[in-house]
Amino acid sequence: QVQLVESGGGLVQAGGSLRLSCRPSTSAFNINTIGWYRQAPGKQRELVATITSGGTTNYADSVKGRFTISRDSTENTVYLQMNSLKPEDTAVYYCYARYTFSGYWGQGTQVTVSS
Repeated sequence: QVQLVESGGGLVQAGGSLRLSCRPSTSAFNINTIGWYRQAPGKQRELVATITSGGTTNYADSVKGRFTISRDSTENTVYLQMNSLKPEDTAVYYCYARYTFSGYWGQGTQVTVSS
C-alpha cells in the first residue's frame, strides 16, 4: 500500500504564498501522473495541477500563472508552489498519484486564505 505524505498547508492572507509537498512512501519510478486536487466545503473535488513522469504539466484555469507544480526526483517529492493566493483557493488539498493499475490519495492538508 502506497502512502502519500503531505505537508505545507496553513493559514495565509490573500496575496500570500504557500508551498505544499507530497512524498510517496515508495519510489516514484512507477508513477505515471502525480498532482494535487482540492475540495472546498460544499463543492466537488477538483483538479488543481498534475505532472506526468515525462514532466508534462496540467493546470486548472483558475490557478494558471499563480501555481507551479514540480518534481524533485532526488527527494522523491512533488511540490505545489502557490503564489498570489485568493480566498477562493481555500480548500483541503489532496495529493494523488496514479500508477499503471492503481491510484492513491493523500490524507489532505488544509489551506485557508483570509481576505
